[in-house]
Amino acid sequence: MKKYITEVLEFVFRAYVFIFMSVYGLGKIMGGQFYTPERIPPQVASIPLGEAQGFELAWTFMGHSYAYVLFIGITQMLGSLLLLFNKTKLIGVAILLPVLTNIIVFDIIFLDKYGALASALIYFCMLLFILLFNKERVVMAFRALTNFPSNFSNDQTLKLRVCKIISVLIIFALIFLFDQVVVNMIGHGRG
Repeated sequence: MKKYITEVLEFVFRAYVFIFMSVYGLGKIMGGQFYTPERIPPQVASIPLGEAQGFELAWTFMGHSYAYVLFIGITQMLGSLLLLFNKTKLIGVAILLPVLTNIIVFDIIFLDKYGALASALIYFCMLLFILLFNKERVVMAFRALTNFPSNFSNDQTLKLRVCKIISVLIIFALIFLFDQVVVNMIGHGRG
């Protein structure tokens, strides 16, 4: 009975997120969500830049590049479409979790009404539950991708892992320093 309830809940969550994320993705592709350069409302266009509220700035900025809006919309639609099939549902979750994280942060920072934030949080939680319902597959995939042994408690293995992590952090720091030197020599550009 528990397996049946889990399967039904997972299907409902997948279908629900599919429907709403597809609608949002299609809305972006059709040009209906953000203020595009051709469709900035007159009351927003007349606001001096320094006096604009976060929502007006964010909505205008997001709509400025149709290529970016198209990328977001297609990503939302692709991720949600992959949720529909058992073999690809976890790939869909992997695509949509970062998208929804970005939406949640964006809504917290720029919006003054939080209805959209509530919806995004609900979709995000549904995706987390899908991962939870498939935890064995997620753990297997994680182990396969990271070559993480199941007998991690071995002291020798632990020491080797710690050495690898420290080595990676040192190399990362050196690359970061090199990157910053190059950027400072060349210049940061207009931004």
